[in-house]
Amino acid sequence: MKFRNFKMVDYVIYGHGSFNQLDEILAPHRKGDAPMIFLVDHYFEKGAATGDGKPLVNRVPLRGKDKIIFADVTYEPKTTQVDKLAKQLKDEFGTVSGVIGIGGGSTLDLAKAVSLMMTNPGSSADYQGWDLVKQAGVYKVGIPTLSGTGAEVSRTTVLTGPTRKLGMNSDFTPFSQIVLDPELIANAPVNQRFYTGMDCYIHCIESLEGTYLNEFSKSYGEKALNLCQHIFLEKDSWDTECDEKLMMASYAGGMSIAYSQVGVAHAVSYGLSYLLGTKHGIGNCIVMNHLEPYYPAGVAEFKKMVEKNKIDIPVGICKGLTDEQFDTMINVSLGMKPLWENALGKDWEKIMTRDKLRALYEKL
Repeated sequence: MKFRNFKMVDYVIYGHGSFNQLDEILAPHRKGDAPMIFLVDHYFEKGAATGDGKPLVNRVPLRGKDKIIFADVTYEPKTTQVDKLAKQLKDEFGTVSGVIGIGGGSTLDLAKAVSLMMTNPGSSADYQGWDLVKQAGVYKVGIPTLSGTGAEVSRTTVLTGPTRKLGMNSDFTPFSQIVLDPELIANAPVNQRFYTGMDCYIHCIESLEGTYLNEFSKSYGEKALNLCQHIFLEKDSWDTECDEKLMMASYAGGMSIAYSQVGVAHAVSYGLSYLLGTKHGIGNCIVMNHLEPYYPAGVAEFKKMVEKNKIDIPVGICKGLTDEQFDTMINVSLGMKPLWENALGKDWEKIMTRDKLRALYEKL
């Protein structure tokens, strides 16, 4: 097909306190006594509160055999973690009514992947790539408590597998429902909020500067970029308006890349994540710091945002790596062909040679 037929999230609810409607949203999707499984970011395990001051876990509307599972997202989701969770749920319940992810991008991706592996055979590693998933998963809901990744609207779920870091990109991957409640992101840790917000900003730069750009992507990308500029450059303190705008920037940024692609920062940071376990948001920031040749205006503005928000970006993380380790990162990165093509055009392999990529990794 010349034009992609873009599968979107089925239902969206937005607003302060909209999380309180979760019980009634889930009710029609309950199948007999099969439980709803709430995959909750382990950040909330010790009673962390959201904007209203109440511990988030106390607000989860449990019924019958419903279960909360705290997802350890110290590292980004692995195919082994997805497979283990899906097996655990099948062994315990046979089937489930749905999977609800509550947390940042890693938790949301984990929920999408577990939903798909409840109905698809084999390992999640078998589905890393484009359009390999053949069966719809169980009902799935995404509820972000951090904003910026766009995981709430994407058609992928990024996983680190045995040989690569790559998503389960498919029309079966997007959420059935998302709940966008700005109260849930109000108490996010400052550094984490910045790194995740920068993921959104970098999505916009990569999409708007890419060769895949069209008016659909551009409209969403420009709006998300404007919101990020307002939040991270124009505002002098963080307030409710920032939560609302960042939540919508994440949504719009995710919509922008859904019909185009990301670029150099993401392609390079995937290698860091695979080898060193570098978290996605901070990895993108580490790489973006050195991408003046590719995104000169975007990198200059990014550096202003870092300075204004008093954030430290780690340096020297690739010092002392062996040739073999550099080769591993280079292989993972160069495997992200659509990202490189979007960034550099059809002849990208002549431009981004292994030596050039090695030199870039050595700077990080």
